[in-house]
Amino acid sequence: MGVADIADDIIRLAEEARDSAAEMLFEPRLRLGVTGLSRAGKTVFITSLIANLLQRGRMTQLRAEADGRLIAAAVQPHPDRETPRFDYESHLAALSANPPRWPESTRRISQIRVSLRYRPTGFLAGLTGDSTMHLDIVDYPGEWLLDLALLDQDFTRWSLKALKAAENASRAPHAGEWRALIAARDPAEPFEESAARPLAAAFTAYLGACRKAGLSGLAPGRFLMPGDMEGSPALTFCPLPPPVGRDPLHAEFARRFDAYKRSVVKPFFRNHFARLDRQIVLVDLMTALNDGPAAVADLSDAMKEVLGAFRPGRNSWLASILGRRIDRILFAATKADHLHHLEHDRLTAILSALLSQNLAHAAFRGAETHALAIAALRATVEQEGDGIRAVRGRLEATGEEAALDPGELPADPASVLAAARAADAGPAGTGWLDGAFKVMNFAPPRLSRGEGLPHIRLDRALEFLIGDRLT
Repeated sequence: MGVADIADDIIRLAEEARDSAAEMLFEPRLRLGVTGLSRAGKTVFITSLIANLLQRGRMTQLRAEADGRLIAAAVQPHPDRETPRFDYESHLAALSANPPRWPESTRRISQIRVSLRYRPTGFLAGLTGDSTMHLDIVDYPGEWLLDLALLDQDFTRWSLKALKAAENASRAPHAGEWRALIAARDPAEPFEESAARPLAAAFTAYLGACRKAGLSGLAPGRFLMPGDMEGSPALTFCPLPPPVGRDPLHAEFARRFDAYKRSVVKPFFRNHFARLDRQIVLVDLMTALNDGPAAVADLSDAMKEVLGAFRPGRNSWLASILGRRIDRILFAATKADHLHHLEHDRLTAILSALLSQNLAHAAFRGAETHALAIAALRATVEQEGDGIRAVRGRLEATGEEAALDPGELPADPASVLAAARAADAGPAGTGWLDGAFKVMNFAPPRLSRGEGLPHIRLDRALEFLIGDRLT
């Protein structure tokens, strides 16, 4: 650990002590991180969570609400004036439009505060009166969470992992141009910026194609959302094979890789991630199952990186700040409304299996973890008859009503993981989930005024994440 890293820790500890003292003297707050892998629905989740806290008729599994102790909720100005605000009002307007539409995905960090006034339990409740807790919701891209793994790697180690991943069945079709440029270069040539830019552009295009295909483990995350850093040297590099002899381009890319960690990754985790108390990771497992075994295998690899984000190496710069503050982590399989409710337990079991097979790589240092199948906004209703268990909703592509029987998920989640890891895993079709499983994209439902947004288990998710802080 260098001098700069020690200074970072000293500053962080001082800020935490200041924040803790303020919370003890005034009103407590809980920082909830919300992130999601590709197409998992972060924006809809946060919008529905806030809407259902403001109108709590559908939140019966949130104990404080069920007990009549949750008195009021209100969106409040956040004391942090530098981080962009989550645009709740615009996202809710999109869902409430005629016809309703899915809001635009967010590609940057944002936050919003919801203040909850509640009646505490216990023998002191009558003496202290009502209490207030500020729920600070921090929204950030899942790719930024995956970036954490870079901090424990040097350029050569990261390059080897990335090049190997590009050989996987799900990624190889998107990596051809980038890998051809690597193979064609002369390692002995002097470094030229004109040679670096095409390699970085091809690598960025590869990551973008993987994201468009629904793949999950995409890092470095800022390559896909560069913002005002677009074109900077810290974003102009790519993985390269280990050097054999002198390789000026490899040496320069290694320096840029270190610059990316120093100027992009460390500030984000120091200023935002390290301050979180609770975390929810949204996972679009439904789409991966629909896309086939290669997509599930890719998701499993991404989950390994996500789990590892909460357990850095003992000598890591982040070892002292992760795993101690975050004490509850919820992994939520989204879009459960695309399945009949009798399949929800199987969806949860598959997600739990994905997590458990990677738990050996991530001891959570006391953090409580849980898996759950949810739909932050229920877009379908169930329809049964003649042996069919279908879901009905408006198709996103046409706006027309349609009923779909998506099929059954396997009762044994191990069979899904085994198929996903098979060496010759191919695309979805015969032999994958018996060739019967299919998912459609539904449009948002038409909302009724004066009611919270319809959902599946959003209240149970919130009870796990914050319920103990409302007692």
